Amino acid sequence: MQSPVVRPFAPAVLDRIEQLVLVAPVLLFAMVAHEYAHGYAAYRQGDTTAYQLGRLTWNPVKHIDPFMTIILPVMLALAGGPIFGGAKPVPVNPRNYRNYKKGDIIVSLAGIAANVVIALISVPVVILIGLAGDALPGLIRPLGILQLMIAQGIFINLILAMFNLMPIPPLDGSHVFKYLLPPAWSLAYQRIGAYGFLILFAVLYLGRPLINAWLSPAFFLGDLAQQVYYTHMLPNPFDA
Repeated sequence: MQSPVVRPFAPAVLDRIEQLVLVAPVLLFAMVAHEYAHGYAAYRQGDTTAYQLGRLTWNPVKHIDPFMTIILPVMLALAGGPIFGGAKPVPVNPRNYRNYKKGDIIVSLAGIAANVVIALISVPVVILIGLAGDALPGLIRPLGILQLMIAQGIFINLILAMFNLMPIPPLDGSHVFKYLLPPAWSLAYQRIGAYGFLILFAVLYLGRPLINAWLSPAFFLGDLAQQVYYTHMLPNPFDA
C-alpha cells in the first residue's frame, strides 16, 4: 500500500479530473439532447419560440450557460462533491400549444424521454465498441476511452431523467405533478417556483438520503445495464 504521506491529495485530485474529462462530453450531450427534445416537442405542439430564437439546434454553444454548464460542474468535481450542472433552458410559450395541458405534459416529459432513449441506445454501443477493440488491438486505448465515456453516459442519462422527474419547480416533474393537485393547491404549488432553485440546492445538500432514494430506479437500471455490457468492457485505458 502506498504511503499516504507522499502527495496525499494528488491521487484524489487526479481521479476527479479524470472523471470530469470522461463525464464532461457525455454530460454536455445529455443536457443538449434534453433541451433539444423540449424545443422539438414544443414545436410539434404548435409553439415555434425555440425555433425562432435559434435554440432548436444540436449546437452545444447555443445551450451552454457559463455558470451551470461549466463553472459549477468543474467546481463540484474538484471539491469532491456530486457533479451537477444544467444547460440553458429552451424557451417555450405554452400559450401557443394547440392543447395547453396536453402540450405542457408532452413538452415537459420530452427531455426525460430523450435521456432514457440515449441510455438504452448506449448499451449496445458499448458492446459494439468492446467487440471493435477485440478485433482492432491497435486502437484499444482510444476505443477504451470512448467506451468508458459512453458507459458513464448511461448512468448520467438515467440519473438526469429521474432527477428531472422530481416534483420540485422548475424541474420537469413539477409540470406534470401540478395537474394531479386540486386547482387551489396547484396554484399555491406553482408559486413556490420562485424559490425552486433554493429548495433544490437545499434538498441536494441536506437531503442526500431522500435524493438517493428518489434516484434508486436510475441506479438499479444502470447496474442492470452494466451487467449486460460488463463482459465486453475493454481494459481501463487509465491504468498504468
